[in-house]
Formats: sequence, C-alpha cells, structure tokens
Amino acid sequence: MQHDQTMMAVGLSRLLGLALRSIPLGTGYEIWTGIATNGTVTSGIAFLAEPAKAGRLLCVLLILAGIVGLKLLSGS
Repeated sequence: MQHDQTMMAVGLSRLLGLALRSIPLGTGYEIWTGIATNGTVTSGIAFLAEPAKAGRLLCVLLILAGIVGLKLLSGS
C-alpha cells in the first residue's frame, strides 16, 4: 500500500513539474494546493460521511473559482 502511495506521489510531482513549464510557479502551486484541498474535502464528503453543509460547499466553489481565475489571469 505504501509503495502505491509513493509511486502516486512521484507521478503527481512529475505532472506538477510539467505544468510549471507553461505557467508561473506561484500560479502552479496555488492551483496544485487548491485541487488537493478540494479533493480532500470532496473525498471526505463522498466516502467518510462528512457533512456537506452549504458553507463548506460554498468554500469549495470559491476555491475552484480562484483556481480558474488564477489560470485565466496567468497570461499563459
């Protein structure tokens, strides 16, 4: 199990490296962490029965809006 997680982390890190070839570092990092945050919250709601309250879902949508905005305004 740990080997699979390590391989996934290595693969995802390589994808981040590829993405940083076409977008600024700050934008790439913000997008990376935003996607990870939303993925964690969504997984918690879907698989761990965490509450899907309106406030939490609004925050997820705001993070997604920020990710899209950063990408659109990055000039790439």
